[in-house]
Amino acid sequence: MSEQPHPAADADKLWGGRFNEPTDAFVERFTASVTFDQRLYKHDIQGSIAHATMLAKVGVLTDAERDAIIEGLQSIEAEIEAGRFEWSILLEDVHMNIESALTQRIGIVGKKLHTGRSRNDQVATDVRLYLRDAIDLSASELTRLQSGLIELAQREAETIMPGFTHLQTAQPVTFGHHLLAWNEMLQRDYERLMDLRKRVNILPLGAAALAGTTYPIDRTFTAELLGFDRASENSLDSVSDRDFAIEFTSFASLLLMHLSRMSEELVLWTSAQFNFIDLPDRFCTGSSIMPQKKNPDVPELVRGKSGRVFGHLMSLLTLMKSQPLAYNKDNQEDKEPLFDAIDTVQGCLRAFADMVPALVPRREVMREAARRGFATATDLADYLVRKGVAFRDAHEIVGKSVAYGVEQNKDLADMSLAELQVFSSQIQADVFDVLTLEGSVAARDHLGGTAPNQVRAAATRARNRLRQRSGQAD
Repeated sequence: MSEQPHPAADADKLWGGRFNEPTDAFVERFTASVTFDQRLYKHDIQGSIAHATMLAKVGVLTDAERDAIIEGLQSIEAEIEAGRFEWSILLEDVHMNIESALTQRIGIVGKKLHTGRSRNDQVATDVRLYLRDAIDLSASELTRLQSGLIELAQREAETIMPGFTHLQTAQPVTFGHHLLAWNEMLQRDYERLMDLRKRVNILPLGAAALAGTTYPIDRTFTAELLGFDRASENSLDSVSDRDFAIEFTSFASLLLMHLSRMSEELVLWTSAQFNFIDLPDRFCTGSSIMPQKKNPDVPELVRGKSGRVFGHLMSLLTLMKSQPLAYNKDNQEDKEPLFDAIDTVQGCLRAFADMVPALVPRREVMREAARRGFATATDLADYLVRKGVAFRDAHEIVGKSVAYGVEQNKDLADMSLAELQVFSSQIQADVFDVLTLEGSVAARDHLGGTAPNQVRAAATRARNRLRQRSGQAD
């Protein structure tokens, strides 16, 4: 005699046929994901419409059934966007909530939608669709930030500031050159993001639970409908792979590390001790007790947010490191770190894209800081080498002249020719051509150098790279 279902079993569960008792109330809440995965609703519906269209193409659904499913899904999407859809923890996740609502609206035809697929390949598809859109938006904001940065660098191609190593004055550079160093970091981030997008844009739908399906599905057609480059090659890997989520958080970690370095410099430069730049008031806050304070909260917060993104990367790596093939419930834990990494990246990029073009450099303060720090000492050493002095001897000569300058509170450019000739008879009147800050930066006139004309040329190349992204290169 066949066993009858327990009267208390969850008969309304879409998977409840095998069970003889209801799910524990705490377990319902503990295992549900709908509170955070409901943000996938648009992509879940998008994937379901493509799946239904494919099923009709191969004859599993009639055209009328397909149309009823699509119309029902579109009405659910409109209801969700209007804020009238009631999400239920009892239905666990975004997929079951939408499928249940569809069946309530169109009847038994709604139950046919899940033919030839599983929640395993469904969620993998939804997350890829969602992440693809997130990548495109992040790329747009990254491009906007780079565009503002490049324009500012072009304007400040001749603005002299001290370049630092060990946070000590090293050599003079231009502010534009420094800004373009930031742009190089962001350019690598953009390239990583676009490379990642290629691996995200692979369709797992059709892998079903783990082994594929017996229905005559056309995965290539589904991939075309959803804009994927191709369908995945192996059903086991299709449902268990979360490399794409790890790769995004890896990209996000590198990006936030770069934004954090930029933030650190902005925080230093806005301090009274540096006073190199001014941030507009709209990007700052005040103190509740000290009325004079103007705090650079935006860069400070971006600097702090790097830590949470690094944590998400470690979380996802740890999540996946011991999972056997194929799908495991562990993978439900991939979404919250990924979603938060996406939100953090987009928020930080938006803040920086708004803020960076509004920076106001204090040019005279920067120049004076470069003048005070013996920034042209290397230029004097190079000058002596060109006069025939061995570099190590030139290094010692300049070191002694700097020591004298420290004692006399004089920069090298402020010393008289007679004072300089005390340290070497090779020094002649033409030395002052290289001891000036302008002469120093102008002398670095090669690809990648800080000479103003090189900065302008680098800014033009960088701007052209941005135009190539939209097919608008000169």
